[in-house]
Amino acid sequence: MALRPIDNALPITPERPKKQAKVVVPIQKQSDSAVQDENKAPSAPEVTIDYILSENLKAIPNPESKIQSLIEGLDSKDWIKVCESLNNARRFALYHSTLLVPILEKVVLVLVKAMKNPRSALCKTSIMASFDIFNAYGDKLLDSFPSDAFDHLLLQLLLKTSQDKRFVCEEADKALKAMVGSMTPLPLLKKIRVYVSHANLRIRAKAAISISNCVSKMGLEGMKEFGLVALVQMAADLLNDRLPEAREAARSVVISIYEAFTETEEQKQEAWQSFCESNLSPILAQSMFKIIPSL
Repeated sequence: MALRPIDNALPITPERPKKQAKVVVPIQKQSDSAVQDENKAPSAPEVTIDYILSENLKAIPNPESKIQSLIEGLDSKDWIKVCESLNNARRFALYHSTLLVPILEKVVLVLVKAMKNPRSALCKTSIMASFDIFNAYGDKLLDSFPSDAFDHLLLQLLLKTSQDKRFVCEEADKALKAMVGSMTPLPLLKKIRVYVSHANLRIRAKAAISISNCVSKMGLEGMKEFGLVALVQMAADLLNDRLPEAREAARSVVISIYEAFTETEEQKQEAWQSFCESNLSPILAQSMFKIIPSL
C-alpha cells in the first residue's frame, strides 16, 4: 500500500508529460517544433514512403561515384534515409551488380536489421530489397560471407511470413519464393531444414513450404546427396504437423520424392512401398502410402 502514494505523488509533474508523449506521438510530428526530426518521421511511413516495384527501378547514373554515398546512407540513423538507400541498393543489384559485391554482406546485415525494425515501411522496403538481391546474386549469398549473415536473413524472412501484418507477410512470401527460385536447391535445403523443427508453428510451416519448393526442383541424385531417407523421414514427420500448411507442403515433398524415386521403376508402387517400409516406422509408412492414390 505504501507504494501507491509514492507512485501517485511522482506522476503529478513527470508522468503527465510521459503520458502525453505516448498518446500524442503521432500528433507531435506536426505540432511540436521542439521534437527531433527522427521523432517526426513516424507519421510518414504509410504516407510518404514509396514501395517501388522492381520493374520500375531505374539504373543509377555514374554508379561508381555513388557507391560511397550508398554505404553512408545504409549506416544512417535516419530511417527514411535507410529506406532510400535500400532502394538504391536494389538499383545497384539490378543494374550494377558487380559494384555491390564488395559490400554485399554489409547490405544483407542492414536488411536483417531493418526487418527487425518496428516501422512497417522500413521493414517492407528491406524485404522488397531482399527479393531483388536474391534474384541478382542467387548462390553467391550462400558462399560469399564469412559470417552467418544469410542465416539471419533467412530467419527474419520466415518470421515476417509468420506475422499478422498481411502486406509484410505477402512481401516476405515473395522473397522466399525468389530465394528458392534463384538458388541451387541442395545447399539451400541444408540451410532451411533446421527450421522445420522450430518451436514456432508458423515458422515451421513456412519452412516446410520452402523445402517443398526446393525438393520440387531436385532430381533423384540431388535427393540422394542430401539423404533420401532423411528427406523422407522429414516429410513423414511434417505430415503430422499441427498446421495444415505444413502438412500440405509435406504431401508435396512426398509426391516429388515418389516421382523421382520411381521414375525408372517398372513396378512403381511396389518399389515405393518397399522403400518406405524399410526406412520408416509402420505408422509413418502407412501415412506415406495414403498420399499416393494409386497405393
